[in-house]
Amino acid sequence: MDYAIIKLGGKQYRVREGEYIVVDRVKFDEGATFKPDVLLGDTGVTVTAKVLEHGRGPKIRIGKYKKRTGYKRHNGFRAATSRVEFSLGGTAKRAAAKTETAAAPKPEAPKAAAPKPEPPKAAAEAPAAADDHVKGMPSGYEEMTVAQVSEGAKTWNRPMLEAALTYEQAHAARKGAISALESALKSKEGDA
Repeated sequence: MDYAIIKLGGKQYRVREGEYIVVDRVKFDEGATFKPDVLLGDTGVTVTAKVLEHGRGPKIRIGKYKKRTGYKRHNGFRAATSRVEFSLGGTAKRAAAKTETAAAPKPEAPKAAAPKPEPPKAAAEAPAAADDHVKGMPSGYEEMTVAQVSEGAKTWNRPMLEAALTYEQAHAARKGAISALESALKSKEGDA
């Protein structure tokens, strides 16, 4: 555990090594060290606190007012605070224990037989992509977006549209592309 929970001035604080916090004013002078009560921490950990400075918190304005009576009162308040730095004692023992466990050799897993090299995937995927191409389809159709398909469908002939529609229904099934191709085919039927 790299932190401790201490009790200071009736409140509990979680502190770490080298950390400083602002607490309610403590009775020690600036530069003085003291040991607060440790509520939770590793066994044998001692917490040492050093008062860095005394100060005051931000001003809080308090106002009282009663309507129709002319009663108004204003008051202010600034809390007295101390900035305290903490150091966790007994960390040398913990650090030594950590280095001992880190330095202990870990048992190695038995080595498995060398894996067989896999064939390159790019070479295997290239014939598959060639098989996906439908004859008569426009070149580069597989990489086209729906917007490009709908624009190009206006200029393609009927066999190209049918091949693209067949590909779209079998592979990509993009609704926008299918509807664009079907509407282009209907317009070609109207021309014939």
